Amino acid sequence: MEINVNDILKLKKPHPCGSTEWRVIRTGADIKLKCLGCDHMVMLPRQTVEKSVKSVRSC
Repeated sequence: MEINVNDILKLKKPHPCGSTEWRVIRTGADIKLKCLGCDHMVMLPRQTVEKSVKSVRSC
């Protein structure tokens, strides 16, 4: 799956703040994401992110 910095990912499960959209901050073996609802940042393994992505919107 092609995931680049500044792409917006729509994930299957919502964040506790209610948002399902995340901006990609950093890529590599781990992917750093920033929630568009509350600005919370998380770093997850690439495999986990690729399984939970519903759609990718490039910027």
